[in-house]
Amino acid sequence: MGTLRLFPLELRRLLRSRLTWLVLLLTVLSPAAGLALYTPTDATTMLSMYLANPALAGGVIGGILFGLLTVFELDRAVRSRVDMLIDAAVSPLTAALVRLLSLLTAAVLTLGLTMLVWYPVSRRLIGTVFEGGDYVLSYLLLMGLALPMAILAAASAYQITRRSDLSLVLFAAFAALSLTVWADDWQLCWLNPCVWALSDDFTNFRLFRTVAYMRLGWLAALSGVWTVSYLCVRRYGKGLPGSLARNVRRVYRPAIALLLLASSVTAYAAQPFYDNSNMDLSAMELYELSYAEGVTYLDRTIQVAPDTDAGTVSGRAIYRFRNTSGQSWTAYFGLNPGYDLAAAVNGTSVSAVPTGYEESNMALWAVAVPAGEEAELVLEYGGFPKDWNIASSTIQGKPEISGTYLCLENQNLAPYLLNVLPGEEGYPATVEITLPAHMVVIPFGSSEAEVIAEHADGTKTWRYTHNRTGGILYAGDYVREDVEAGGMTIEFYYGRKHQTVMEAAGAVEAVKAVVDYCTEHYGKLSFGAGDTLKLVQSRVSGGGYAAEGASLLDEADFTAANLSDTSKGAGAGEVMIHELVHQWWGLGNMFDAPEEDSPWSSEGLTVYTSYRIAKELYGEDYAQANYVDQWRQEVDDYYLNFYVRHPEVLERLPEEEQLAIANSLLYVRQYSEMPLKILKAEELVGGEAAMDEILCALFNREIDPAYPYLTYQDFLEACHLTEEDLNLD
Repeated sequence: MGTLRLFPLELRRLLRSRLTWLVLLLTVLSPAAGLALYTPTDATTMLSMYLANPALAGGVIGGILFGLLTVFELDRAVRSRVDMLIDAAVSPLTAALVRLLSLLTAAVLTLGLTMLVWYPVSRRLIGTVFEGGDYVLSYLLLMGLALPMAILAAASAYQITRRSDLSLVLFAAFAALSLTVWADDWQLCWLNPCVWALSDDFTNFRLFRTVAYMRLGWLAALSGVWTVSYLCVRRYGKGLPGSLARNVRRVYRPAIALLLLASSVTAYAAQPFYDNSNMDLSAMELYELSYAEGVTYLDRTIQVAPDTDAGTVSGRAIYRFRNTSGQSWTAYFGLNPGYDLAAAVNGTSVSAVPTGYEESNMALWAVAVPAGEEAELVLEYGGFPKDWNIASSTIQGKPEISGTYLCLENQNLAPYLLNVLPGEEGYPATVEITLPAHMVVIPFGSSEAEVIAEHADGTKTWRYTHNRTGGILYAGDYVREDVEAGGMTIEFYYGRKHQTVMEAAGAVEAVKAVVDYCTEHYGKLSFGAGDTLKLVQSRVSGGGYAAEGASLLDEADFTAANLSDTSKGAGAGEVMIHELVHQWWGLGNMFDAPEEDSPWSSEGLTVYTSYRIAKELYGEDYAQANYVDQWRQEVDDYYLNFYVRHPEVLERLPEEEQLAIANSLLYVRQYSEMPLKILKAEELVGGEAAMDEILCALFNREIDPAYPYLTYQDFLEACHLTEEDLNLD
């Protein structure tokens, strides 16, 4: 009987099984675990919490369930003692193929039903930033492909061992490896892909491509293993060796297995997403190169054209040098490891050689420059940017290049010159970038970009200048709001997709309130450029940073979920204020990682400052009820907590439980206990005006470059207090 004739019969039989429908139902419900029980993503974006987590949970639970179903179904004939009768009627090889196809079809039907059931739920939970494309790709890649992979793994184990108990043990061990030992390796965690966060406001194509690459590589590997196990299917009453010897007679079968396994190994070794940078983060070899003797930098012009559909970059950089040594020399450049490089000097091609060394997401290239007083070095470069290998298990997707967002930093924007001293004018540079017309170009710094050309293909070319060895450029589908505050013009850029959320939170009003208050009470931010400052919302990245004239705001700080966090403010506008205050306490003044039992962090001063702003905006009664009273209630509850009163019990719990409880307790200490301590310090030093003078002095203190952090001891000494003075009654 042929495979095509048996397939509908086997599928009908499979779908009549109660166990099949139980597995299907549990798999459809499994994304619910991602809302509370299994939350592997770290960011609080809406797509991370209500799309990635449920899809990942569905993949893990559904994969395990389908693995169990596979073993149960393949063992059915043996368990019922009718295997010899079935083998007499149907070729065991045909039966194995038909069973596999039926199980895979059931997995596809289950995924389709899951997506139908969870679509309205996800749309309601995610809100205005929901997009169908993200939904489909998340469930297809994060959940859907886990099911056939689990089926292939379980079927392979059974067909090789022909024992259900041993097959279950092998499958359980394989799944456990993915969930534990391989959990932080993006290429090996076949069941639970490494997903740090999904962006609400911008695209996630880079992350989806990474997951798809991993999934397809594992599908090839498991298909190859299944094909090997297919050769082990027992025939004619023979055991494993005899059946294998007979099944390999048709050469195409082992050839297919070899091809699939070879392709998966090749895909693993040749992955295009992460580099091979030196894992020693203290390595500085690229910055310790000797400067070229007698050579000085004059200027450079960079023309770059990202392909927002393919996620690639192509560019042309022209460097001009003066060489007074009369000798040929070598120019060293750091370039993204995913790029290729070609060079020409004064119109003549010269060698551009990769040295093979990579550090800090830069590949070291050597370009031979002949002797001559003036040298015009033209570099043609481009490719698919690779991410830093230290981010492979954490912050994936940083080199996102799409029609709504891109960030090109230093070696990703253009070759980074490493061994030539600046001329009299420093490192002047002119940058031109061509992008789709709807994208806004934002040089990260004091430079301003202007449109110099509009093209018939719907793109625009922007130009700006700066004077640095490198440079950072953001571009995307941004909304710009200009805010006059604190004696400055604040250029506030945020994603257009987030406009509804920002308007509901009163983002512009919050920016004005914070900048006016903090500038008056503490002083101007040191990274402002005269009378202007850019506030740029980035794609979710795990934090912000600042440069002269610009400061970065992480998208995760302004999600709908974060803006409803009552520990940071009574309403969305006040949470917005809280996050903006971090420009002063957290970015303008840095804080070291707090000690395990210390409440001191940037959050204490930020919450206190937010309270003071709310008091000024809404009155003392409002601030007392929505801040101070809540702090006191949470601190009272904290000291009544069983684990606080009995820390010896906490120490006996499993490590994961200890960590979860300790984090929740630390949250209360940072967001409630520390603000109360600062409020008590305010009373002890003589009131709000005195505290403002102290905080202003701390904010504007001389920074020690060796340890630039604002410590609890600094605060206590400025207040002339001790830790005991701030104990809460």
